[in-house]
Amino acid sequence: MLDLIIKNGMCFVDGKIQKLSIGIKNGKIIEIGEIKQEKSKNEFNAENLTVLPGCIDTQVHFREPGSTDAEDLHSGSRAAIAGGITSVFEMPNTNPPTTTKDEFNKKLSLAKNRMYCNYAFYFGATPDNFDELAKVNEIEGCCGIKLFAGSSTGNLLVDKEEDIEKVFEHASKVVSVHSEDEEILNLRKKLREKNNVKTHPIWRNEEVAMSSTRRIVKIANRLNKKAHILHVTTKEEVNFLSQHKGNITFEITPQHLTLHAPDCYDKLGTYAQMNPPLRDKHHYDRLWYGVRNNFNDTIGSDHAPHLKVNKEKEYPNSPSGMPGVQTLMPVMLNHVNDKKLSLNQLINLVCENPVKIFGIKNKGFIKEGYDADLTIVDMNKTIEIKNSNIESKCGWSPFDGYKFKGSPVATIIDGKVKMEKGKIIGDPEGLPIVFKKK
Repeated sequence: MLDLIIKNGMCFVDGKIQKLSIGIKNGKIIEIGEIKQEKSKNEFNAENLTVLPGCIDTQVHFREPGSTDAEDLHSGSRAAIAGGITSVFEMPNTNPPTTTKDEFNKKLSLAKNRMYCNYAFYFGATPDNFDELAKVNEIEGCCGIKLFAGSSTGNLLVDKEEDIEKVFEHASKVVSVHSEDEEILNLRKKLREKNNVKTHPIWRNEEVAMSSTRRIVKIANRLNKKAHILHVTTKEEVNFLSQHKGNITFEITPQHLTLHAPDCYDKLGTYAQMNPPLRDKHHYDRLWYGVRNNFNDTIGSDHAPHLKVNKEKEYPNSPSGMPGVQTLMPVMLNHVNDKKLSLNQLINLVCENPVKIFGIKNKGFIKEGYDADLTIVDMNKTIEIKNSNIESKCGWSPFDGYKFKGSPVATIIDGKVKMEKGKIIGDPEGLPIVFKKK
């Protein structure tokens, strides 16, 4: 007897949409095809819906420990499943930062029975924890190493070239990089104008990003190590990175594919402030060129919530970052409906490529024997994003008032329906993601 049958849905199996049923038992997909309904205790009728592999957000900041007024692991995971995200990679720039095995294990303890989605955590690189980086491959629930080459939220920073090189030398997993050049950032600080957030992308300009990215690629290739460049924002980086694939992969965020300067700053003010910044339309257009041509490898939300009272401070005292885990899929499904990318491309970016890049076991595909993580979407459903419906503790979205066509309507994690029609169901039972050992 099966635990659950997903029936009548258009399922993404073997690279194409097919009308199939999916049989689930003990948290695994065990049957795909025509399944008799008497074989199951429960059914989910997916008529007129599209059944995708569970979508993975490979960059979120859930702020625990340290800044739990803006978010914590529990509330962030609610936002994830509300948006159809079944697994997240969470970042280490907390307080204290996740830079030792003890702090990592504390975070695993904080997550247990408190997170609805499945989860993995990044191990933060510092200029003096190289020995720990050599052992992260052995740590349960560790997705990789996070390197801040330029300063952003928190106090994690490895900005000297010799230290960056040592991080890569010792790295036993993929190194994901916030790629901005700290030296140039400091030189350009004087370009920030008080109470003028439009100077944010002038301060953190293309040179800041490109200088760092060129350095990271040079080091990773020389040492034959894997680097994943996060939140790429410039046309120069898209052009450069498209010529340096292999060891190098990169991410673009939904907000950089949806908002651009100067409009975003006119409309949102400091709510549009993030690192690296939202830039003007010629960068936006090149990012889309990269997406259309399969240059980038992932879409990650860079979910980075702050309370409104802090975001409304006068620039540059306002913090950088915006929430996004709940809106990643509606934003990108709307772009699919607008024919800016195909559904197959989106599944590559949020399901299949994360599995391949980071070595995730048994996720990212609808296959027999794989974990029963599924994102069920209605490609014809139009929703309006409202701050009042945001599950994140921060209580706002840069997309407040936007209407998007295409929306997750159910989130299934380990064979259990955890979100249906916007309602969160049951208890938080997310588990650490399992990775292949090298």
